Amino acid sequence: MSDDFSKGKRGPIISSDPSKVRITIRLDADIIEYFKNQVLEAGGGNYQSLINNALRHHIEADNLDLEKRLRKIIREELKKAS
Repeated sequence: MSDDFSKGKRGPIISSDPSKVRITIRLDADIIEYFKNQVLEAGGGNYQSLINNALRHHIEADNLDLEKRLRKIIREELKKAS
């Protein structure tokens, strides 16, 4: 039995998420291994999504720290002004 792929099209069957950007990045092997192990321990998933989530969490935490610092500075300056 032979399959006829003469009318087949190359490329993914499912379109990629338009909100995602494809990039090439070099990460240390131990970092990749860590996230792949997390996926294995969870019973499945995508290690790239875990990396994305970790980066997002870092950015959000950093922004929260910045907000706290700014609020503290503003409170101190308001006390000095009054």
